[in-house]
Amino acid sequence: MARVLQVWALILGASLVIGETIRSWGQGRPLAFVLDDFLIGGGLILGAAFFRADSLRRRAAFAAAWAASAGGLYGSFFGKLLDTTGAGFHSNIPDDLLTGLIGAAYATSLFGMIATIALREPRAN
Repeated sequence: MARVLQVWALILGASLVIGETIRSWGQGRPLAFVLDDFLIGGGLILGAAFFRADSLRRRAAFAAAWAASAGGLYGSFFGKLLDTTGAGFHSNIPDDLLTGLIGAAYATSLFGMIATIALREPRAN
């Protein structure tokens, strides 16, 4: 299961970086709203890379990367889901598709965090 979580974190992290680039290209979005997905995606990628050698410290860092991802995606997902302005999201991706993708990433992040915490204890070296 640990290997599956690592691969999934790499995929999600890369998807966040690539997706944010596609979404924001030419839209004039504030840099802070672009860099957050780069930081979260980078955290997942680094967390997966460092988790190769399982230890409680590395597991905690990996779970924290998943938690940061979930925390960052929470506001984005629910902000879009409950948007009452109808103004759109200034994106190169259609609004409904964007909301669905962010919702899937949010749910995946929650699952990744819980699954990482629930992994069996690492073997003593």
